[in-house]
Parts: sequence; C-alpha cells; structure tokens
Amino acid sequence: MYEKVRYIIAGDRAIIVEFGNSISPEINAKVRSMVKAIDESNIIGIIDIVPTYRSIQIIYDPMVIDYKDFINILKEIEKSLSNIDSGEARIVEIPTVYGGEYGLDIEFVANHNNLTVEEVIKIHSSTDYLVYMLGFTPGFGYLGGMDERIETPRLQVPRTKIPAGSTGIAGKQTGIYPIDSPGGWQLIGRTPIKLYDPLESPPVLLNAGDYLRFVPIGEEEYIRIQDLIKRNQYKVNIIVKEGSNHGKN
Repeated sequence: MYEKVRYIIAGDRAIIVEFGNSISPEINAKVRSMVKAIDESNIIGIIDIVPTYRSIQIIYDPMVIDYKDFINILKEIEKSLSNIDSGEARIVEIPTVYGGEYGLDIEFVANHNNLTVEEVIKIHSSTDYLVYMLGFTPGFGYLGGMDERIETPRLQVPRTKIPAGSTGIAGKQTGIYPIDSPGGWQLIGRTPIKLYDPLESPPVLLNAGDYLRFVPIGEEEYIRIQDLIKRNQYKVNIIVKEGSNHGKN
C-alpha cells in the first residue's frame, strides 16, 4: 500500500485513484470503501466509477465539475475512509460438478500437481475466494486466494467456445465463465448457476467484496438445479460473513 494515495490524470475525462502497486485484500478493501464513499457523496458530474484490484477509475464530465475541484473533493473523501463501513461481506455458494464432461482438464491439473482428482476437488472447494473486481466479460469475478498446490498453466491453444458456468484454473487464478466465450483456462468443473442474466435486476450475481464458495455436487444435482433455474424456482444460497466489514451487499 502506498504511503500516500496517488491521483493520476487519465485523459480529459477521467481520474485514477491508486492505493498501491500489489494485489492484496487490504488494498482492495480501501478501493471498495472509497467507491462506497463516492457513491454516497452524490457528486454531480460523475459518469462512471470503475474499481480494480488496487485502483479506481472515475469518469466525469469536465463541463460539470472542474478537475481541481474534483480532486479536492476526492481527497476529502479519502480522509474519511477510516469511518466508512463498507458493509457485511456475502459468501455466495456456487454448486459445482467437477470432472467428466463438465471439467475436461481436471486430470491434467491433478497430474501437473502430483495430486489425485479427489484432492484437487477438495483443495479447490475448501477456500472462500475474495471477489476483487469484475471484468473481462459481464459478471466475471476476479478471485483471490487459490491454493498454490493446484496452480496450473493455461492451455497452449485456447478453446474457441467454453460453456457458461465452466470453472477453470489459469496459473494462480481460478474463476467461472459467466457466458459462452473463448478461453484458455484449464476446465475442472461447471455450475448451473447464472453469474450473468441480462433479464435479472441486477444482471450480475457477484459484487466486488463478496466471497465465492464452491460446493461440490454430483451430476444429478446439477441437472436438478438446472431445471429449477429454468423454471425460475432456484435461489442461490448467500451467507453473511460474520465479523467482516470488507464487502458490500
């Protein structure tokens, strides 16, 4: 974390507020608190706020708010961050069927790390992963905290189409493809849960600051949940993480 927050000009309509130069829960908590404080300030002239692992890009209308005035407002908000409660963190449970046609690469992940498939599943599903930010595709959560014992390099040749809900590993990261898309991650499983649904409000399931928990299920349970979702009768299990104020609802 920087000793002093950096305010960087990004063209004539954006400012980047940078809290550090590394990926860490502490820096990301500052990012989320700042985003919440800016939201609650109702500053006229802000067009969009884009949080990342360690910074925030704020797009604004320079015809509405002057750059220097805006910087001063942001610095005042920054001073009050210690008083900002960013809310209780949510644990979003994601039922996931591992291996087989749902996780074509799980044996490669196991062999690469000298593990059994069962050990890969146990390790992967034994962590609550912090959602640092969203990006890449709608609803895609960048997760932190994957166990180094299952780190595996990307595919040398990416697939042209990966089904929505596919769970994969790429280097030190794990994640879920919210929509059908190309990709080069090693696929280890799939969830029937929709992380992105344009017909829902909000359309994305995850928020930055949430925790994601993979819950292993069998194929029969996968099909059952899939059917309930099609009939709009399934509710994702969300748990409030006790004793935490680093997430947002």
